[in-house]
Amino acid sequence: MSTLTTPQPATTAPTTLTTTWNIDPAHSVAEFKVKHMMISNVKGHFAKVSGALSFDESNLAKSNVETVIEAASLETRDAQRDAHLKSADFFDVEKFPTLSFKSTNINILRDGELAVEGDLTIRGVTRKVVFSVEGPTPPAKDPWGNTRVAVSATTKINRKDFGLTWNAALETGGILVGDEVTITLDVQFVKG
Repeated sequence: MSTLTTPQPATTAPTTLTTTWNIDPAHSVAEFKVKHMMISNVKGHFAKVSGALSFDESNLAKSNVETVIEAASLETRDAQRDAHLKSADFFDVEKFPTLSFKSTNINILRDGELAVEGDLTIRGVTRKVVFSVEGPTPPAKDPWGNTRVAVSATTKINRKDFGLTWNAALETGGILVGDEVTITLDVQFVKG
């Protein structure tokens, strides 16, 4: 006696499409801004930025990003100031050659605006920060067939929280270098 079995429909697990996007260092920059003598801002940037975005196309909140910045690539348009910032008084690039950020949580605030929380490491000190992010932009093809997206991310930190404590008092009162630092990352990614 034989029994007939009815074929059962195959169940398919939901497909998650995660793609890797690498930072294009030629079209990316990490900038900072800090008060000088409590009256004006001094800006600088790090020219060497690398990292990757793991992009979950079905749920942006499940994506993550990692960024590494070479501390010695710091430039402020003043060689003496650059040397001081690279010294042990500030970034100590000999001992701490990189700064890094690794996301731990992405919140979608509205279309094109994100809050990206993660671990920022400067001088070997890691603290939680939240970047306000514009983007990612819609994908665009470059003339060579590469697909690109971009983001602009900003946060503010207290430099003392990361061991950047050097300062000098001014004769007129106040301090030479402000404690609050604004960090902006303008990053372009290329689909891997």
